[in-house]
Amino acid sequence: MRFLAAALFLPTILGEKLVIPEVRNSVSTQLAEFSGYKSDYVSPSTDDILPVSSDSEDKKVEERATTTTYWYETIAHQGISAFNANKATYKVYRNVKDYGAKGDGKTDDTAAINKAISDGGRCAPGSCSSSSTTNAVVYFPAGTYVVSSSIVMYYATNLIGNPNSMPTLLAKSGFSGFGVIDGAKYQSNGVLPYGATNIFWRQVRNFVIDITSIPASTEATGIHWPTAQATSLQNIVFKMSTNSGTKHQGIFIEEGSGGILNDLVFYGGLYGAVFGNQQFTVRNLTFNNAVTAIYQLWDWGWTYKNNCTVGLDMATRDSSAETVGSVTFFDSSFTNTKIAFNISRSTKSTPTTGGSLAIENVSLKNVPTAIQYGPTKTKLLAGTTGSTTIASWVSGNVYNPTGPKATAGAITPPTRPAVLISNGKFYERSKPSYANLASSSFSSVRSGGAKGDGLTDDTAALQKIISAAASAGRVVYFDAGTYKVTKTLLIPAGSKIVGEGYPVIMSSGSFFTNINAPQVVVQIGNPGDSGTVEWSDMIVSTQGAQAGAILIRWNLASPAGSPSGMWDVHTRIGGTTGSNLSLANCPSTPTSTTVNSNCIAGYISMHVSKTAARLYMENVWLWVADHDVDNNSLTQIKVYAGRGLLVESTVGTLWLVGTSIEHHVRYQYQFSKTQNIFAGQIQTETPYHQPNPGARQPFPLNTTIDDPNFDILCPQGSSPSTCSEAWGLRVSASKSVLIYGAGLYSFFNNFSTACSAKGASALCQTGIVQYDSASTKSFFIYGLNTVGAYGMVYRDTTKLADYSQNVNVFPSSIIAFTSNN
Repeated sequence: MRFLAAALFLPTILGEKLVIPEVRNSVSTQLAEFSGYKSDYVSPSTDDILPVSSDSEDKKVEERATTTTYWYETIAHQGISAFNANKATYKVYRNVKDYGAKGDGKTDDTAAINKAISDGGRCAPGSCSSSSTTNAVVYFPAGTYVVSSSIVMYYATNLIGNPNSMPTLLAKSGFSGFGVIDGAKYQSNGVLPYGATNIFWRQVRNFVIDITSIPASTEATGIHWPTAQATSLQNIVFKMSTNSGTKHQGIFIEEGSGGILNDLVFYGGLYGAVFGNQQFTVRNLTFNNAVTAIYQLWDWGWTYKNNCTVGLDMATRDSSAETVGSVTFFDSSFTNTKIAFNISRSTKSTPTTGGSLAIENVSLKNVPTAIQYGPTKTKLLAGTTGSTTIASWVSGNVYNPTGPKATAGAITPPTRPAVLISNGKFYERSKPSYANLASSSFSSVRSGGAKGDGLTDDTAALQKIISAAASAGRVVYFDAGTYKVTKTLLIPAGSKIVGEGYPVIMSSGSFFTNINAPQVVVQIGNPGDSGTVEWSDMIVSTQGAQAGAILIRWNLASPAGSPSGMWDVHTRIGGTTGSNLSLANCPSTPTSTTVNSNCIAGYISMHVSKTAARLYMENVWLWVADHDVDNNSLTQIKVYAGRGLLVESTVGTLWLVGTSIEHHVRYQYQFSKTQNIFAGQIQTETPYHQPNPGARQPFPLNTTIDDPNFDILCPQGSSPSTCSEAWGLRVSASKSVLIYGAGLYSFFNNFSTACSAKGASALCQTGIVQYDSASTKSFFIYGLNTVGAYGMVYRDTTKLADYSQNVNVFPSSIIAFTSNN
């Protein structure tokens, strides 16, 4: 397959094919370097690229040599896709050995694996835009699976291996294809399927990917992974050639709007990972004997948090312009590395803030050059042959809180509250796999009487199962399905809940319809309760008009040292079959000012209440649908939900890792009267319909939950219509709110993208970040990237940072902002 860089949409906005020429053109120059991975072009020279080797004591993903079975392999598989046209016969769970794969290290298993993925009329690349009804989990028992061409992923596919004895995907010497796993197979016209910013709800975890049998001189890739929100790669080992001149690479991402990558180990290769995407959060990657550990192809903003040995090359190959927007890199280590960071940003860089970099708490051991200016190989920051730590260093525009001040050097980093720190770094915690438990330790909700068919009221059955499991110390297993609830579902302290293929808890009925008396769909603990909860791999949703639905409320206070956790838990309002909030129900209406009350479908997506404390959230996406997922044209719709994430916890102590919140009416993130917050690469989008209507409608002002009062912020009659639009991030009367990377985007004005185009005469939105001067203290942002907003940051009603002074590759960027004078 030819690698047609000129044909790529970089990036495209959901449902739109919105081409951003400035990004596309500069990125195409970068992509040309990788043409050989899909064609016969010449690979780049390896001269002067960052060598990386590993310290044996670095943290690694564990390759287990045991043959212990995994509970998910032996549990009864009875999950369904509730709204699939053939739900009686459609299989969510597929074991590759049931389709003929041997895993014996000899047999070519390619066809069998691809059959397991494609079976049942699923959403295939090139023939389907997206789907909410053909989700699947493809399971790999322990073994070595030989493949001669790519394993081609379909939409909404989870590939899961046995974590107790991770299966190996072994590429044959004559392997053909772009990636042992191809997450989005290029079509004959050179275009990615689905649209990379529209690839949701998928995972790959627990694998060894071995491409060492492929000659070192042949371009080869472990995983090709253009992707968007609610997606992840976790617990994967990549084995590549370490021979001189190797052309192997572990991961290649060229487009999308991610996403999280965590717990990955790379051995060998020319590039451990090549990354190009609007934004991503990357955590706990280890590189061993790579020529270049990470090559940053392009971005708007990336956040790296690693306990590992890495080298980052973010220097542009396009002499006319930077293609990397900004990178935030912290809590990481480099060992035996020639050059830690290779950059190309200077005082003459175009655009003005292109190539911005923030470094904090990065340790060096035998690293001669900490930061190099790539074009001239000038040493910007010396390294050491011993050991040292970079406390802080930035290159970009800084606000304190006024600015901009162009800075290339050390700054005073934010003070980290001790309660957020573990072993000198921000606390982190990987999603539990419960690998040491037998299937007998799990309580299946379908076995317990819930139907999950999207029709039956499962409230009572689910509550009985969840309460009993918590009392007995069992793990609740949500088989794939859609579980309708008509009253609040309580998850008590001590609960552990895991889903199969993103099962959905869907609210329905009159209990949740009163916009003036909102009710909770899923409640974690009662106010005043203490203890811990673990919750992973699920979706909470609404059906039809649910104007009073608070989808998730977290009341639980977890003890110091034992936070609760949410991993890959998402909310989804509208846009799917069975939601009654799709194109047929809630079409976009740019020429009408009438609010369709049947499409007011959520009050708050998630509320962390005043009594809650100590919660770790990783890869959580709170989404109000902007388009119909099951419409092949991805046609836009108009659904209303009031508020995204509201955090009112008095004690606070929250970690938000790789979270994203989109299309809520009043705000996406709001931190109110809280404290001690870490958030690593947050991402937002303003509702596409605003300002028709604006943020005042259809949800009335609620001062008891500190709603932003747009009558004060944007006096009617004297403010532009773009003023009363949803805040991407609002901080009110809070302290120690630390944001490590933020991409806050406003692409549309009443469904038109003219306001976000380069050089637009009028932008989409007046302001996108706001905090108060009276009571908010120690509010800090690294790597703030905004699109379509005049004011990047407001203090009360005063604009502190204007987009025009911080222009980047497409967004505007501030590398460091602090509320402290």
